[in-house]
Amino acid sequence: MGCKDGDEIVLVGHDRLYGLAGEFQVVRCLGCGLMRTNPRPTPETIGFYYPEDYGPFRGTRVNLSTSDKTLPRWKQIVRKLFRFNTRLLPNMKVGRLLEVGCASGAFIYKMASLGWDVEGIELSAGAANAARALGLNVHIGSVETFSRPARSYDLIVGWMVLEHLHDPVGVLKKLASWADTEGWLVLSMPNANSLEFRLFKEKWYALQLPTHLYHFTPQTIRMVLERAGWKVERLFHQRVLYNLIASLGYQFEDSRFLSPLAKPLISFPENSGYWNYILYPVAYLLSTVGQTGRMTLWARKADD
Repeated sequence: MGCKDGDEIVLVGHDRLYGLAGEFQVVRCLGCGLMRTNPRPTPETIGFYYPEDYGPFRGTRVNLSTSDKTLPRWKQIVRKLFRFNTRLLPNMKVGRLLEVGCASGAFIYKMASLGWDVEGIELSAGAANAARALGLNVHIGSVETFSRPARSYDLIVGWMVLEHLHDPVGVLKKLASWADTEGWLVLSMPNANSLEFRLFKEKWYALQLPTHLYHFTPQTIRMVLERAGWKVERLFHQRVLYNLIASLGYQFEDSRFLSPLAKPLISFPENSGYWNYILYPVAYLLSTVGQTGRMTLWARKADD
């Protein structure tokens, strides 16, 4: 961010997803408060930490045999009672949509079925080709190397992607130049100001060193967006307990007596199944006080 006030070390950790080599610090800028990973892999070497079985690549694959099935009645009731995911997107007309980091295409596939003109950008060739196999328009490569589109976008989204970028301000400025005057930017990311982060520190599931290069709080993400020409309109805390439960798994993993219980907890974000609904009332309550560890925000281009 260009600050010259120095940094303080917040924690030291390593890759817990795959056990790959390396020790990494999370440091906080004494000037602006933004936290970042240090040292961090370069754009040329970071692919080493994204194997083909990387969770988001698998989790966004579309299963055509089940994607159109109606939810069971009890799930519909839970969703209605607790307004499940009603805050995912602003209320807007169908238009042109770009997803940055679309992985294997589940989100844009769904949006295309609702009438949106969709595009995606994905660095992983394997994940992008899985999306292309569905007939989706997905560009393989980084957003930094993506050329300016012929027409502007009405909606640009990035689900858990900004923390992976080497130059978030530069990318956000680029996205602002691609967005329509009345367009929306919708981002989600871990909340490094949550109680989870302070409790679990290097064992926090959403830390995900070293692929998470930045660790945002509600305050620092607003600052980053403002410097890139965006204004935050709304910020929501997601109604899920993925981080909390998986972080307990990491805590158990390092315990002599509780380690046998670790694996199912660590895999909870990918295999939550019915538990995601059973625990939803608790997640709903925690979200009201900003303590579910994940946040979604809506932004629009700031006035010049």
